[in-house]
Amino acid sequence: MEEAARGMEIISRYFTEFTPEQVRQFQALEAVYQEWNAQINVISRKDIGALYEKHVLHSLSIAAVFRFLPSTHILDIGTGGGFPGIPLAILFPQTQFHLVDSIAKKLKVVEAVAGALSLTNLSTQHIRAEDIKGRKFDVAVSRAVAPLKDLWQWARPLLRPQNIVLDPLDERLLASGLICLKGGDLATEISVSGTRPRVHEIHSFFPEDSFREKYILQVPYERVIK
Repeated sequence: MEEAARGMEIISRYFTEFTPEQVRQFQALEAVYQEWNAQINVISRKDIGALYEKHVLHSLSIAAVFRFLPSTHILDIGTGGGFPGIPLAILFPQTQFHLVDSIAKKLKVVEAVAGALSLTNLSTQHIRAEDIKGRKFDVAVSRAVAPLKDLWQWARPLLRPQNIVLDPLDERLLASGLICLKGGDLATEISVSGTRPRVHEIHSFFPEDSFREKYILQVPYERVIK
């Protein structure tokens, strides 16, 4: 419980106005991940004690820049233990999240966490993103899964074309295209990808030491309208 309380304190530095259900769900993450990570290692042993900062808040950094509309469909490519999909699904309960991974045992953990949290806006699929057929999504998200070139190649055929607009009531961009979490020197990776992503430095709005040289990259499907 102490770790969960510390975790909520970290999250609440940057996000407010949670419903009681969202508070319950965020607080429940620590115990559920501790239990399942002892059986199936989806979070490194050295990081499990920093779950809320290094995994939950890192995932939520996307929400510091982008806003997901109700009833839109988000694809989480290579979700692993459920990041960034699960924290985002808690924060945006009216948005639909589809979490996919090629490793079935990781999805077992995701499904257990979603069940414990009573997340009804989340589904899973044991599949590689490039093998998904007959489905379209409004946004694809990913966290340190593959080079940007590959992520864009997998995501683009699955995305609905749409413009990104600025919401006059919210300074965050409405999410669209591919949004991925990356770290380190990205110059070569971006150059090789053939894309021109917008780059947001996470440390500029989450000034925690763990977010130095961590970035959000967005490859819009179409132009931005201002």
